[in-house]
Amino acid sequence: MRLLKVVVILVILILAGLAGYAYFGDMSSDPQEMRMPVELDLGAAPAPATAPAPQTETPAAEAAPAPDATPAAGTTTENDDLD
Repeated sequence: MRLLKVVVILVILILAGLAGYAYFGDMSSDPQEMRMPVELDLGAAPAPATAPAPQTETPAAEAAPAPDATPAAGTTTENDDLD
């Protein structure tokens, strides 16, 4: 029983000492100026593109119709707010 009291008192003293060190201890660092070069890719020189493949024109009668803009089965568009 006596040993338990000693352990409890030591734990309390250790916690109080830790709290005091955290509160009063000088744990701040000195400010230092740090400069680092940064490269910004603003797209001034775009990457060279490959030549596009030649496209053949189809007459308007043979052109594929535009895809249907209706939602798939079981879906709704009432909550499609992208604003």
